[in-house]
Amino acid sequence: MQAIPVIVVLDVGRTNKKLFVFNEQYEIVWEKAARFTEITDEDGDACENLAALTQSVYDSLHEVFERKDFKIKAVNVSAYGASLVYVDEHGKPLAPLYSYLKQYPAALQQNLYDKYGGRETFLRQTASPALGSLNSGLQLYRLKAEQPAVFAATRYALHLPQYISSLVSGVLCSDITSIGCHTALWDFVRNGYHAWVQEEGLEVKMAPILPSNKEMPGRFGKHTFMAGTGLHDSSAALIPYLIQFREPFVLISTGTWCISLNPFNDTPLTQEELAQDCLCYLSYEGKPVKASRLFAGNEHEQEVKRIAAHFNQSALHYRTITYDAGIMRGLKPGVFGERDLSVFSSDVEAYHQLMLDIAMQQYHATQLVLQDQPVKRIFVDGGFGKNDLYMHLLANLFPETEIYAATIPQATALGAALALHAAWNSRPVPGSLIGLKRYEADVVVMDGPKR
Repeated sequence: MQAIPVIVVLDVGRTNKKLFVFNEQYEIVWEKAARFTEITDEDGDACENLAALTQSVYDSLHEVFERKDFKIKAVNVSAYGASLVYVDEHGKPLAPLYSYLKQYPAALQQNLYDKYGGRETFLRQTASPALGSLNSGLQLYRLKAEQPAVFAATRYALHLPQYISSLVSGVLCSDITSIGCHTALWDFVRNGYHAWVQEEGLEVKMAPILPSNKEMPGRFGKHTFMAGTGLHDSSAALIPYLIQFREPFVLISTGTWCISLNPFNDTPLTQEELAQDCLCYLSYEGKPVKASRLFAGNEHEQEVKRIAAHFNQSALHYRTITYDAGIMRGLKPGVFGERDLSVFSSDVEAYHQLMLDIAMQQYHATQLVLQDQPVKRIFVDGGFGKNDLYMHLLANLFPETEIYAATIPQATALGAALALHAAWNSRPVPGSLIGLKRYEADVVVMDGPKR
């Protein structure tokens, strides 16, 4: 059997750590998954088991490089953001991989805002809502304040995707997709590190920024290949759409958080938008991407449990409910968490109400990134893209926009593979990376929003 050219992508999520192998047509030809039990840091807070993750990367790569049916041309990484690995000059970690859910000292955060123009100015310039440890730059600021010895010993603070990349490339670098995602490090007005990063002595702790499609020589044992810098997962998931579609679009990436991403809107964030949980990402091309966040997946999960318990149903039952225009016509939007379930005649009616309430929130969140931009298409990927009610409701709420459920197997890993296309793949990028199903507006659900 002749070995086929492939790229390996290490796709590291909070829960699942996966390895994917893509052929030249960007089809997944092999995959492996692992999960680890969290450990605790010195404060007793849960955190990633960095040693286990590092060893798993080596073990997984060893397994795939031993295969005779693959000729591995490249390796790249997609991983969750807002997480820093503090390494010495040899790339060895010096501290735990602190969780972005770790409680952040309010006084320390306020002190930073006060020193650099006040809270509102700071948040607007960095295009980052005040998110505590989720603002990864504040984690490094905290390390300097609370653990000066570790800070002094740190050569670089690497975001997690770049740390994992360094395991195969040996190169310590930064990447714009990790820096540009609610880190509070980047000044979106100046398009460079914010002044506070330099003045607090943090910039010297940030590794050199390399292009997101940069190819570097990699080595694993006797094997050589091209290695990528690694990408923040949200930005990686956008890459297939940016490659496939040139006309302006919005992507609603759904999961626990539903994030509306508009790569064609680079207007500066206003104070009002920041107050409504808007932020900016930087794409793999270094361009601002206006985004809004909605905690809709979490709300859906919790309220489905409440509906199921009230009507004595299995929560799995709601995965197969289809849109009923007749039921929807009698409902008005509101806040579902405040609703008395006894007013509904059935669990199906209650579920329609839940989805209407979520869809209205989604409409308002997505409108924040549209701002009269000439967007003709909205793509929905992730869990809600498979929800018949959600998709029909979006079509009704955006009657002048084409609404599509988009299907991409392992979008973040695929994006990381595509970022290195020129380094390993001599074939053109296939024109059918994304499966689309269009939803048409059918009824006016309410005397609702007009565009």
